[in-house]
Amino acid sequence: MSVHFTHIINGLKALRTTYPNKEMVKKMLNSFPTSWEAKVMVIKESKDLKSLSIDELISSLLTYEIMLKKESEEERIIKKNIGKALKSTTNDDSESSKEMEMFARRFKRFMRSNKRRES
Repeated sequence: MSVHFTHIINGLKALRTTYPNKEMVKKMLNSFPTSWEAKVMVIKESKDLKSLSIDELISSLLTYEIMLKKESEEERIIKKNIGKALKSTTNDDSESSKEMEMFARRFKRFMRSNKRRES
C-alpha cells in the first residue's frame, strides 16, 4: 500500500499539486480497512500528526503488519497441532474412564433407538 500511496504522491507532485504532510498522513490513515482500526486509533492518539512524517508512519505500519503475519502464522500452527494434542491425551483416572464407557453405551443405545423410530 505504501508503494501505491508514494506513487500517487509523486504523480501529484509532477502535476505541481502538493499537500501538507499532516493531510497526507490523515488520508493514508483513513484509507486502511476496519481490521486496522485499532492501530490507526493508537497512531492518531499517541503521535502528533503534524510532525509525523510519511516514512515514520510507513515504518510503524510495516512493523505492525509483520507482527500480524507472525501472529496469524502462530495461530495456524496451533490450530494444526491442537488436533494432535487432543488425540494424544489420555485419561488414566479409572473412575472417569468408567463414566465415559457408560456414556458411550448409552449414546449407542440412543442412536439405535432413533434409527428404529426413523424407519
